[in-house]
Amino acid sequence: MERISFLTSNFGKYDTSSIGSYMKIGGFSALRKAVTMEPLSISDLIASVKVKGRGGAEYDMGRKLSQARAVKGERKVVICNADEGETTTFKDRELIKNDPFNLIEAIIIAGFVVGATDGYIYMRAEYSCFRPLLLNAIRQAKSYGFLGENILGKGFDFNIHLYSGAGAYVCGEGTALIRSIEGKAGRPRMKPPFIKQSGVFSRPTCLCNVESLSIVPHLLLDEEQVYARCGRGDSIGTKLISVAGNVNKPGVFEIPFGTTVREIIYELAGGVQKDRHIRLIQFGGASGKVADESILDTPYTYEDLRAAGVMVGSGGILVIDERTSVLDFLRMNQEFFSEESCGQCTPCREGNLHIKLILDKMAEGKATAEDIRLMHKIARVMSMSSLCGLGETAQNSLLSAMKVFPGTFAVGGAEA
Repeated sequence: MERISFLTSNFGKYDTSSIGSYMKIGGFSALRKAVTMEPLSISDLIASVKVKGRGGAEYDMGRKLSQARAVKGERKVVICNADEGETTTFKDRELIKNDPFNLIEAIIIAGFVVGATDGYIYMRAEYSCFRPLLLNAIRQAKSYGFLGENILGKGFDFNIHLYSGAGAYVCGEGTALIRSIEGKAGRPRMKPPFIKQSGVFSRPTCLCNVESLSIVPHLLLDEEQVYARCGRGDSIGTKLISVAGNVNKPGVFEIPFGTTVREIIYELAGGVQKDRHIRLIQFGGASGKVADESILDTPYTYEDLRAAGVMVGSGGILVIDERTSVLDFLRMNQEFFSEESCGQCTPCREGNLHIKLILDKMAEGKATAEDIRLMHKIARVMSMSSLCGLGETAQNSLLSAMKVFPGTFAVGGAEA
């Protein structure tokens, strides 16, 4: 299969503690180029190759930046969402660890495009070991004049601040993340006002994922259009994915869109342990949907995965082999959401509780057909009426499993 290093092209090529080392491989050339361009031409460039948000929402990245620039207001903010709380998702960690200066450069460029004065990196608590690395990168960037006042003599003022979360999954949601930065309990709020209009400290805010931002410097220097030549259909370019579960070589891989799921699992991740059969594959983290092994020959693109009933989401792929039943997997997934729901809105709080109880009844062989019908109804109500993305997507795995594995949900089901 085709192997490519576009977003990961800097990995292992410089000393991540030294800005001088980064500049020797061309570091900050993209920023130098960006400040000579019209800001909207940069967002147009990103839109031209159809970069979608890599945190899971799949929102058009170029449009997000241009919309943020169009918002009226002073002291705008760019936030880099490094919370990465989805299970099986650890690709952003690799970008932070292996290419921290590229991330800093990317945030500065985003600040220039949007017209912001401040950038915030909101990093999950579990990544606290990378705080010294990022703080050092910020400090050195400032000492070289890439942060602070009048950056590169262009009258552009911008600073970056690093915040760490406290480990709550819900803080991956934009409004909860912002409240956490503000020192409040990390709970979502209703929209509108939208974040781009009133975000952190009520300032216009543009919120982007680590991978989404990290692409930007590479795109600006991509004179030969390597990125644009990769991919399939409307899924242009490359994508970082993380593969975990019962595979021989779990890890993070950069793939061109269009690589098949089979190639990802059997060539990159080394296949299933001891050649066992696949029970199910979950795409996009705990909030993602599941499929059986009939999906193996599906190309990994936004369109093909959606047509197959799943989605790219956060870029995580979890492979579960035949030793784990569908029901046990769902109970494990439900434990996660029962623990992580903030409890603020009724559909999510009560829905997660009652679905957990019904799944437990199924495990005991005591669930009735009415229990199954009620569980399906609760899951649908949660997806339509919860306050934030957590409640809306918490039952994606259950609802998709009910379609793919109907035998599990038959009373006295054939598959335990």
